[in-house]
Amino acid sequence: MYLLDTDVLIDIQRDYEPAVAWFESLDELPGVPGYVAMELIQKADNARQVEQAMRLVAPFEIVWPSELDCDLALQHFRACHLSHGLGLLDALIGACALSSDKTLCTFNAKHFRMIPGLELEKPYDK
Repeated sequence: MYLLDTDVLIDIQRDYEPAVAWFESLDELPGVPGYVAMELIQKADNARQVEQAMRLVAPFEIVWPSELDCDLALQHFRACHLSHGLGLLDALIGACALSSDKTLCTFNAKHFRMIPGLELEKPYDK
């Protein structure tokens, strides 16, 4: 079904009403790429915020790419980093979504749209 990008998780964490309403309407709990969990930790300024990030992602399945998925991420990164600005973590997050055959929920489509076959969705209005 869905994998959540960092921006969507932050909206849920901040109790942004459209994000919470969308999340509560889901029939199935989405997954979270492991790299997204790591991005949440990276944004933390102190140990309390690290613990908040870990509590936020605790209910979700953490999705990691396989070695083959990492090879594909490397191909996309090589092909699109200079030409389209594809970031390293975004290439790996995209690989997680592709390998799990799930739609990546994000408001940062520009970070991912150059990855062939990756399905993106803006899950609610901002």
